[in-house]
Amino acid sequence: MTMAMGFMTPIRCNATPIINSHSLDASYMKRAAELSDKSAGFTSPHPNFGCVIATTTGKVVGEGYLYAQGTKPAEVQAVEAAGEFSRGATAYVNMEPGDCHGDFTAISSIIQSGITRVVIGIRHPLQHLRGKAIHTLRNEGLQVDVLGEDIRNSSIEDALKSCLVVNAPLLYRSASRVPFSVLKYAMTLDGKIAASSGHASWISSKQSRSRVFELRGRSDAVIVGGNTVRKDNPRLTPRHGGGHLPMRIVMSQTLDLPEVANLWDVSEVPTMVVTQRGARRSFQKFLASKGVEVVEFDILNPRDVVDYLYDRGHLSILWECGGTLSASAISSGVIHKVHAFVAPKIIGGKNAPSPVGELGMVEMTQALELIDISYEQIGSDVLISGYLQPIPDLTPVIPSVDETSVIDPSLSPYESQIIFFYKTWDPYGSFSNFSPHPIQLPDESGSFVSWSSVEHFYQAHKFVGSSNPNARSYVEAIYMTKSPEEAARMGRKIQREHPDMVRSDWESVKTVVMYKALKCKFSIYPHLKSMLLSTTGCVLVEASPHDLFWGGGRDGEGLNYLGRLLMMLRSEFLGDDTNKPEFSADFAESQS
Repeated sequence: MTMAMGFMTPIRCNATPIINSHSLDASYMKRAAELSDKSAGFTSPHPNFGCVIATTTGKVVGEGYLYAQGTKPAEVQAVEAAGEFSRGATAYVNMEPGDCHGDFTAISSIIQSGITRVVIGIRHPLQHLRGKAIHTLRNEGLQVDVLGEDIRNSSIEDALKSCLVVNAPLLYRSASRVPFSVLKYAMTLDGKIAASSGHASWISSKQSRSRVFELRGRSDAVIVGGNTVRKDNPRLTPRHGGGHLPMRIVMSQTLDLPEVANLWDVSEVPTMVVTQRGARRSFQKFLASKGVEVVEFDILNPRDVVDYLYDRGHLSILWECGGTLSASAISSGVIHKVHAFVAPKIIGGKNAPSPVGELGMVEMTQALELIDISYEQIGSDVLISGYLQPIPDLTPVIPSVDETSVIDPSLSPYESQIIFFYKTWDPYGSFSNFSPHPIQLPDESGSFVSWSSVEHFYQAHKFVGSSNPNARSYVEAIYMTKSPEEAARMGRKIQREHPDMVRSDWESVKTVVMYKALKCKFSIYPHLKSMLLSTTGCVLVEASPHDLFWGGGRDGEGLNYLGRLLMMLRSEFLGDDTNKPEFSADFAESQS
């Protein structure tokens, strides 16, 4: 799928001349939600933002959506498309604009355009951003109406629902502190997911399988059990010709898995195997030799796995597992939504497996009921979708310092604290390499080059100065990527598949390259420098549970070099050499 930027159809006419009617508010808000969904899965994870601008005569003059953090905001695109027609118009945004990085481009574009009214679908779900944009816009004299608060009418219910659904993964993550988990399965009319022999290809129609590929492409990860790997040997790829490729995850307590499997080919898509601590060490080494990541748990269960994936920053998980693991996931309370593809086939067999195993229920009154159900015919199949858990309240369940102290009096808010940062939506998300802050640094010839983010610069410099003459093309390709996520994926993929392209001194200079980029970033953005200096006395830790070099690791076993470099930079800004983390003499010399 090819996606252009700034590219939307800018004008759409509507014969009804009353823009303030609830029906038109609902119509334009649903359009904003529809636009915001266009980037879902392509540069995950990030919130989905869409914007529609309509004049007082009911004419749509501008539209846009956010492709990824660091690219042009939806509001800016819409304002640019509308031009002078923005004056006196109304802007519709499916979610309150939110920025963790001190860049108020989206809000400023609305204010400066002459727009006089803003209709917001839902407040920002993250507590440290919620209400800030609304307050700013109202202080500037704009009328701001929030669906369900300032506009209460049955006609806007569907529009509000659209806004909630399009960002459901972020809402679940922020309110429940777990990724949004969807269980998908295909079954026959008599409730079987395979024949008694285990043969399952194909229950559903080709059209249904295409829909499954789409679901995968919108997810951060796809989970299966060991039995699925042994019997089906799946690939678990979207197979839609491009876009986001979710991580493949295999849950297996014993690691009784085949040595030959499609999932062990990580040339295009990464695979993680989660298992019980100590299981088949020799097979773990085999998987590692294939480039498969192995993560051990003291006791392997769905709840601990999704907690770990939450820590990794995942927003949405698709479960494509068999009945045993499905039942365990449901019983653990981690499944939020179900997609059931029902094929008009009957296969019978008392030993044929069903989509959900034993749940311990003995009476029909105990059955779990889906809510907000929808039905759709896809080819010859029927897709039944519904929620096991409703989309949560927008208020995140995060205790305050006072509440935490009551729970555990040993915690004191006055003690020297650790500040964790990882994803860009966090309160200290600007410390991430993925934050949308372009930097300018000289290239080998001394000419200044503008990079879209620190991550772009870092990934590209794996190949700058490589002895392989073809490496230059990779530098340019990374430079052109639209988002930090894409730059990271491309840089890591090239490094994994073409190690000969990586500069020979990379391991010894990568901290120098990173420090140079960080120093530039925090030097040219005063608000970022102020934020960094405000952490004086605190330990900074990049809370990556899997990156043991740049991050702190899952159990604090990581080297936390990104946090250490930031603390070193903080000391440099303060002119304080006493608290600098110790690095090698070569590093110190390179900075002099």
